[in-house]
Amino acid sequence: MICRKAGAALALALSLAVAPLPLAAQELKVGLSTEPSSLDPQYHNLSPNNQIALHLFEALVAQDPAQNLQPALAVSWKAIDDTTWEFKLREGVTFHDGSPFTAEDVVFTIDRAAKVPNAPSPFTQFTKQIVGIDVIDPMTVRLRTAAPAPLLPVDMTGIRIMSKKAASGPAPEGKTTEQLNRGEGLVGTGPFKFVEWSRGNQLVLERNDAYWGPKPAWKKVIFRPLPNAATRVAGLLSGDVDFIENPPTVDLPKLASNERVTLARALSNRVIYIHLDQLAEPTPGIPDTNGKNPLKDKNVRHALSLALDRTAIVQRIMEGFAVPAADLLPSPMFGTRKDTPVEKVDVARAKKLLAEAGYPNGFSITLGTPNGRYINDAKVAETIAALWTRAGVKTQIEASAPPVFFKNRDEHKYSAYLAGWGATTGEMSDPLRALVATPNRERGMGGTNKGRYSNPAVDAKLAEAMRTVDDEKRRTLLQEASKLAMDDYGILPLHFEVSVWAMKKGLTYTGRADQYTLAYLVAPAP
Repeated sequence: MICRKAGAALALALSLAVAPLPLAAQELKVGLSTEPSSLDPQYHNLSPNNQIALHLFEALVAQDPAQNLQPALAVSWKAIDDTTWEFKLREGVTFHDGSPFTAEDVVFTIDRAAKVPNAPSPFTQFTKQIVGIDVIDPMTVRLRTAAPAPLLPVDMTGIRIMSKKAASGPAPEGKTTEQLNRGEGLVGTGPFKFVEWSRGNQLVLERNDAYWGPKPAWKKVIFRPLPNAATRVAGLLSGDVDFIENPPTVDLPKLASNERVTLARALSNRVIYIHLDQLAEPTPGIPDTNGKNPLKDKNVRHALSLALDRTAIVQRIMEGFAVPAADLLPSPMFGTRKDTPVEKVDVARAKKLLAEAGYPNGFSITLGTPNGRYINDAKVAETIAALWTRAGVKTQIEASAPPVFFKNRDEHKYSAYLAGWGATTGEMSDPLRALVATPNRERGMGGTNKGRYSNPAVDAKLAEAMRTVDDEKRRTLLQEASKLAMDDYGILPLHFEVSVWAMKKGLTYTGRADQYTLAYLVAPAP
């Protein structure tokens, strides 16, 4: 049984937050590498969306920069039995419109997650195990699950609580995604309130002076989308923005030596990976195999992995600001395997495996990639294309702006694509559920498995892990599930990003494993 008490945990939460500062009229201008695609906190589970949502909304359970759990709208939680979790809610919290936060808002929010239509990466990943909610009193809820759900408190970090009063409406989900994107019903309990969003120009938030926690230093925050990395750096150096995320790795030595700039960095939980279409036949992007999909053959997938020089990519393309990946989450995070070796490049063996699979002359393929979503994403894709071509798989890339790329990916227009995944929960079940579990919307599995990889053995291990309360047993099951997927080359991990933030001198920020840029944790240096 797990119980988090309010006293010590709340002290931890406050110690990690920004220290109280005079509420002077101050403005922070932030340059974002990727604009959010939606302000609906339950539409698309992407980091650019989630980090903005955390300014406006809060979850029952929060995470510190290392993804340790801490109280937020719940001050404590405990397992009543194997299938029931009780959450004690924080008293005295109000929404931006002044209405009180109660258990009914929790019920509304969890119920809404499954009703949001056409969600590209649905939040049912975090809620599907919940089969019932009991309101014990206005400040106590119990979440019931069909099977043991030891990760429910962790999953609750991904669900930001909405106001039932403000977000209700005639549609099944209440206020629609389109309405929320216009600011209608966009009411949370977070440290900032919505002012305006001009797509492609700026998102403006103002401080919530009634916030229950430590007040942010900034009266106003202006987020500006600056997808071009050079433009972000130029904006910082010219003073057009005060803080930027994802400065280009090639500029980091220059920024580090600039007396007017401060850097923050952290090893992230974000894995950059390649997904391969393992369902469609014929598959788009492979024109010369007489309609056969070679990616369904494990030998072919293994050959493509062997052709990748992960170490060279990290050293030459990522300028050392990454770590080669052999799995979907870096060790020692929960469920990872210690000292798992990164597969070494072996072009000769890759060609041999292709020949054994019936492709002695290789084949052609198009690799989809976003241009500007992840650190050096298009450059990494270009390098992969050269490495695959060297091994006999003639590769060209299709680099698109992130919104176009994700639309194409979700419509299965790529035989192979490069993307990234940040583990919201900080443990192995997160990428396994999202990226390699057999897609099943009803069960909240495989929501971002656009390669449509399916392995019943992986699914069985993962399902067993998800209902195993004993931490050590669950850790072992997750390790076994991930090993099965890696040994099957169901997905090809490349590297884990080292995240960097750059800011004008006089500001401080603690780098986060989740890569989130959170303006309310940016503070003037002491």
